[in-house]
Amino acid sequence: MSRSWPPSWLGRDAERRVRRHYRVRGYRILATNARAGGNELDLIARRGGRLVFCEVKARAGPGYGHPFEAVGPEKARRVRRAAEAWLATRPELGRLEVVFEVAAVRDRTVERAPLG
Repeated sequence: MSRSWPPSWLGRDAERRVRRHYRVRGYRILATNARAGGNELDLIARRGGRLVFCEVKARAGPGYGHPFEAVGPEKARRVRRAAEAWLATRPELGRLEVVFEVAAVRDRTVERAPLG
């Protein structure tokens, strides 16, 4: 990705790429940029009995480090707290397998990993 892109554009583009990545793999996007528990959930997707809460991170180039490095224990805790609050308002989803992931976008590719 070009280093001259504004950070807001880079983030929106990354979220768009991640949404497409999940949809192509059979997930239905339930929410994006959802506010819950005082925090934001970048992406919530479902496929069958699996519910994914995904934190999206992007970097403009290799000089900025890997996007996974931007998600530490505190961010993981906030995502989990937000997910609990979001699920509390949707009891019909309570029996699903809940998974937390980070989607890293670099050089137009999406790489997923479990959220630590």
